[in-house]
Amino acid sequence: MTVGAGISVGDGKLNVLGNVILTDVHDNIFVSPATGDGLVNGAFIGVRSDQTGSRRVFPVGKLQGLRFMCVFRFKLWWMTQRMGSCGQDIPFETQFLLVEGHEGSHFGEDDALYTVFLPILEGDFRAVLQGNSNNELEICLESGDPAVRGFEGSHLVFVAAGSNPFDVVTNAVKTIERHLQTFCHRERKKMPDMLNWFGWCTWDAFYTDVTAEGVKNGLDSLEKGGIPPKFVIIDDGWQSVAMDPTSVEAKADNTANFANRLTHIKENHKFQKDGKEGHMVEDPAMGLRHIVTDIKDQHAIKYVYVWHAITGYWGGVRPGVAVMEHYDSKLAYPISSPGVESNEPCDALKSITTNGLGLVNPEKVFNFYNELHSYLASAGIDGVKVDVQNILETLGAGHGGRVKLARKYHQALEASISRNFPDNGIISCMSHNTDGLYSVKRTAVIRASDDFWPRDPASHTIHIASVAYNTIFLGEFMQPDWDMFHSLHPMAEYHGAARAVGGCAIYVSDKPGQHDFDLLKKLVLPDGSILRAKLPGRPTRDCLFSDPARDGKSLLKIWNLNDFTGVVGAFNCQGAGWCKVGKKNLIHDEQPDTVTGIIRAKDVDYLPKVADERWNGDAIVYSHLCGDVVYLPVNASLLLTLKAREYEVFTVVPVKKLAGGVTFAPIGLVKMFNSGGAIKELKYEVERSGIVGMKVRGCGIFGAYSSVRPKRVIVDGEETEFRYEEERGFVTITLRVPEKELYLWDITIEF
Repeated sequence: MTVGAGISVGDGKLNVLGNVILTDVHDNIFVSPATGDGLVNGAFIGVRSDQTGSRRVFPVGKLQGLRFMCVFRFKLWWMTQRMGSCGQDIPFETQFLLVEGHEGSHFGEDDALYTVFLPILEGDFRAVLQGNSNNELEICLESGDPAVRGFEGSHLVFVAAGSNPFDVVTNAVKTIERHLQTFCHRERKKMPDMLNWFGWCTWDAFYTDVTAEGVKNGLDSLEKGGIPPKFVIIDDGWQSVAMDPTSVEAKADNTANFANRLTHIKENHKFQKDGKEGHMVEDPAMGLRHIVTDIKDQHAIKYVYVWHAITGYWGGVRPGVAVMEHYDSKLAYPISSPGVESNEPCDALKSITTNGLGLVNPEKVFNFYNELHSYLASAGIDGVKVDVQNILETLGAGHGGRVKLARKYHQALEASISRNFPDNGIISCMSHNTDGLYSVKRTAVIRASDDFWPRDPASHTIHIASVAYNTIFLGEFMQPDWDMFHSLHPMAEYHGAARAVGGCAIYVSDKPGQHDFDLLKKLVLPDGSILRAKLPGRPTRDCLFSDPARDGKSLLKIWNLNDFTGVVGAFNCQGAGWCKVGKKNLIHDEQPDTVTGIIRAKDVDYLPKVADERWNGDAIVYSHLCGDVVYLPVNASLLLTLKAREYEVFTVVPVKKLAGGVTFAPIGLVKMFNSGGAIKELKYEVERSGIVGMKVRGCGIFGAYSSVRPKRVIVDGEETEFRYEEERGFVTITLRVPEKELYLWDITIEF
């Protein structure tokens, strides 16, 4: 028997805190405890083997009869979720596995035991999970370089367990952080301020046809409607790129040509003042700087980001170009792993494999990034969206393998970001592999799923579900970014509500003149700020192992936390999913059924952390669409029914008992999706009978629950009119638009 802190292998079983999770465990499998001050209930799975090779697969043991949720890469760039109950249901390229156990748990009969499996990096190898036809969980170990063959095999998968799934995952990732010392947990990273403001991205508005004039038009259009963006992402289309004479064009329907390579670090003619195609201006003031200065001055834009691929462009940096020779780029041809190949095919990868990629010499890649980013910073750019990151895993041959190459590139990238963009201005994109996740120490924002596809009806419910489940894993490393969306779209409200509970940046990619300002006003305040929740939005505990996209009976509920309230978004996501047979997103039910579920205060898993220490569990639940104010006693639930592609957002507020038997709960700005995000300070004066003090951001109708009519309401020292609906216990006041940005109203309610 081998033992590691509550986890052991013996008699052919993997035992986790008294639960048998795997049976028929192979003799060469062993566990060892985490060292140092790590998680108590955790251990590493290792494999004894005299095999060598750049790719090896090791069966561990059988998983049968236990519900699990995993996230796996369904294509090279992105992950999505899969639920099942036996080993053969576990897909190739599974990077996170959460298993539910019950019997034998010492946490009590009604409590589940949550066991997480996290395949990690060891030396020059990357581990990943998969299942086989014998219901065995397997470890697949790859270096990505035929010359890198020897491995130790003692720390391949970290296993941890406990009674709270979110704590288990967080503590497990923090333990791996201490073990590897190659990455940092999200909580230790600096979040860029752009997350707190409304933004606009040029991609779906213009694709690569974007121009400086188009950027100005897009910002003008939103500002005129009273929703001023405060950050802009100039996406693909600003760079100087060209095809090689012998390359085969690969132009997708979104107009990106994957065969193009970077030919200069400066902007193309469309972003030069009076620019002409084929001509490069020398005066920096006539280049990108002119448009950046213009939009910051004219539109009070705080942050401007631009897009680039981690290799410069889709096809890399063109070798032999005079101004780029010192980067020593050479053509390389991607080789993707068998696990990726077995999932969804990719047009971009196919093109890059055909045409090759101009890979900057890893020893000179810092110079490349630093020269690119210092030029951008000198033009007023504040950050970059770095795309196509997972391509590095296909280029490890001759560079010591995929892990070594990725780490060298990420270290250089983060060093350049740190030097040139002081607000940690980087968004990581197309980067859902553990090569990168376990190799980044600074990057704090990551795109959390495949793109928002405005013209693909199958994609919208899939998008919401994928981000939510991916976030259980990704949210431990970075703040998930839910991607842009269109405010004027049949699914716009659905997407907007999801982003309001996601804790993410909120930005659209509307074409100029095509906006729904009524929707945007539920997300954005007049000063351009947003009411961003504090955490990565994740599925509620009762949704972890149900399949809200395919089972025909489950709602998806996503929870998050504000300073003093919780928020839950509920979504009917049934009817579409990624098909493992067709290997693409498909609508499998054109008319999904209505689905009924329940809302509870405990859906907000960490709500006690923002409640008074004497909170008894009673809560007020405010529904955004219905406007209902419901008092929920501890452990009570609220029934909810949603038709296909419908949603609802609930603000969940702990009830406070005041002197004289008064009960009170502040809800927030009730016309906003995340109402409670407006409350920035809350104080109950226990010495004086029945006085509540709050600092509140924003404008519009502020609402609260009160069991009795207040005597008076004071805003910024002046008594203010209020409404009180006795049958609902609903108090409302109207806050005007403040003159100052991020202004906090001082509100006192006296009883």
